[in-house]
Amino acid sequence: MARTGRPLVRTLAVLVAVGAFVIGGPGVPRADAAGTACSGRLVKTVKFATGELRVYKNRQYACAVTLATAPGPRRAMSVSVQARGGRAAVDRGAFTRQAGPVTVHALHRYVRASGAVAGRGVSTGWFLC
Repeated sequence: MARTGRPLVRTLAVLVAVGAFVIGGPGVPRADAAGTACSGRLVKTVKFATGELRVYKNRQYACAVTLATAPGPRRAMSVSVQARGGRAAVDRGAFTRQAGPVTVHALHRYVRASGAVAGRGVSTGWFLC
């Protein structure tokens, strides 16, 4: 029996792999070396007395994280991000270094974010990201 199906299967497998790479791209690199776990580009940083709020944009999503200025003992921290017309994604609790990341779908939508560390915080208000 001739094996005519094997080259066809290999060719299809290669085409599917190449197509997935072209459509999906090689991926988005990490946002920064600090390991915030948000991908994409940094679009807004807001500093406050006890930390800073960072907002990132990745294709269709917005991601936010709150970082403590001086990591140390556990303390109350929170972060939230909301796309206009959607529900807010929130992470709050007792953390040593960061709250978040939290992500929402934000394709062509205004977003707002807020973050707090040890009772002090900040909010961005609505902005297009």
